[in-house]
Amino acid sequence: MKKIIYVVSVTGALLFCSNIQAQDAKTAQPHGAEQPTSLADIKFEKTVHDFGTIPQGGNGECEFVFTNTGKEPLVITNCMGSCGCTVPQCPKEPVLPGKKGVIKVKYDTNRVGPFVKSVTVNSNAKSGVVTLQIKGTVEAKPVEEAFPQNKNEGAPKAN
Repeated sequence: MKKIIYVVSVTGALLFCSNIQAQDAKTAQPHGAEQPTSLADIKFEKTVHDFGTIPQGGNGECEFVFTNTGKEPLVITNCMGSCGCTVPQCPKEPVLPGKKGVIKVKYDTNRVGPFVKSVTVNSNAKSGVVTLQIKGTVEAKPVEEAFPQNKNEGAPKAN
């Protein structure tokens, strides 16, 4: 009997606490009011860049051009590569409505083999988070063989 009373009282306490949180959420925002949304928006010319096959140590840089299609300045708050081999560079200044901006991405091409990496772009755009993608294959450098050494190097030549 004590266990039943204990379980009922704990359950009641949990329900009471969750009800208070729900009431707090309702009073924090008037009924029917929505949170203000940004009037900035972002549209990329492309969201995927395919390097194709590139040589090891080759140029792993590309650019993603975007336009602020909204009605207020677009602020990019964060750009993050999916790993340390993918490094994005995002504009620090707000991009005005109708203007273009560029996100530069550099991939470490010393890593041989196929790759598919992403860059996550966070901003105040009403369309939300955008994911950009780079892909391709890094081909290993050909192995250079040293010329065979002449064993008689430096010895006088026979006549």
